[in-house]
Amino acid sequence: MIIPHSTPLKRVCILATTGVFASTVLQAKDFFHMASLRHGKQQGLGLTPTIEINIVSPDGMPVRSFSDVVIPVDSDLEPADVIILPAFWDDFDTLCHRHPNVLTWLQECHAAGSAICGEATGVFWMAQAGLLDGKEATTYWRFFNEFSERFPKVILNQDKHLSDADNLYCAGGVTSTCDLFIYLIEQFCGASVAQGVARDILFEVQRNYTPGRIGFGGQKLHHDLTILQIQQWLEEHYADKFRFEDVAREHGMSIRNFMRRFQSATGDKPLHYLQRLRIETAKSLLSATRKSIKTISYEVGYDDASFFARLFRQHTELSPNLYRRQFQHKNGPV
Repeated sequence: MIIPHSTPLKRVCILATTGVFASTVLQAKDFFHMASLRHGKQQGLGLTPTIEINIVSPDGMPVRSFSDVVIPVDSDLEPADVIILPAFWDDFDTLCHRHPNVLTWLQECHAAGSAICGEATGVFWMAQAGLLDGKEATTYWRFFNEFSERFPKVILNQDKHLSDADNLYCAGGVTSTCDLFIYLIEQFCGASVAQGVARDILFEVQRNYTPGRIGFGGQKLHHDLTILQIQQWLEEHYADKFRFEDVAREHGMSIRNFMRRFQSATGDKPLHYLQRLRIETAKSLLSATRKSIKTISYEVGYDDASFFARLFRQHTELSPNLYRRQFQHKNGPV
């Protein structure tokens, strides 16, 4: 279950540098502006925005985008609860040499607890700042080789469209970035605001992938390599029928030792972790497909649709049908 962030979302900063894709800057602005309006309405403030959303540049000056559009900015680099690093098309070495303050800014904001999100080449900024060393990341497929060569300490996962680790989020492309924004809005502003934004903006988005189970990356920041292998195995086999006793034995552990080590490393009991994997997958299927509840139940590993529905409600406080209806219901923009 995603519990709204204990601290309200007050400021989002979107970085603009020379060669940035203007569409990725404005996409981020639109998503969070919509969330701000919906959140304001939910708080009884009418259409008063509750979130300050600023486009920032390293020197506070307007930026010329990849398509030669001059993008006005609101300020220079400043602290924020969420930082968005849009995709760009420019020589990265030149950008780093020209704007070393971006790297310092990211390091300081991350240390202060900011959520930092990179889209495609935007991920390079996080890696260059050293924030992704020893952590899982992804980027757009075209840049896999360059990224691996530049940042050998980063664990590049070429099979994922989204990754998260230690409040650092990576998205491979436009569609996965949309999924990431919805996730962050749900985390900070709650499910109803996120579902409203998804209805308003994503009504025609068609994915050729499963969005994945973002929100588990922080549970992989431990040093128990055997448990990490088991977590990765669970991500691939979450829908299979298996016994944890067998998983433990295959990795040279007793069930008691496995249970202790898994909870010590991840903070979750193995069964609860597995349930969350299944429920997060089910949420994606409910919002993005027309498959029946029974079919989705079976696809995520539950033969009993009634049991699945009860478990889904425990994790989300909504029935599967209501969760789907809130995403698919048509209404006005706000």
